Amino acid sequence: QVQLVESGGGLVQAGGSLRLSCAASGSIFSIYDMAWYRQAPGKQRDLVARITSGGDAYYGDSVKGRFTISRDNAKNTVYLEMNSLEPEDTAVYFCNAAVVSTKGVWKNYWGQGTQVTVSS
Repeated sequence: QVQLVESGGGLVQAGGSLRLSCAASGSIFSIYDMAWYRQAPGKQRDLVARITSGGDAYYGDSVKGRFTISRDNAKNTVYLEMNSLEPEDTAVYFCNAAVVSTKGVWKNYWGQGTQVTVSS
């Protein structure tokens, strides 16, 4: 079994910054892509940023130039540095990871989510 645990969410004023972390633990053999999604009330869950095991990063159009995704493969952890936050960034942020377990099973895992609220 694999668990993803997010941290770092909170309340921040517009223009401020937050850093989210997501640590994967459990029966992990390897982790491929890791990503952050977000879901605002009444809206679908959207991709914010994705990073490959080699460090190639991809971003949603609405966060390009403001957010930076990174990962520490030794710690099985992915980060999301969020700058110049806007009220429209308010959402629950979910971590996602494509994991191969020690039993050789590939599965996509989700964290429980962390709330980010940006006040105007």
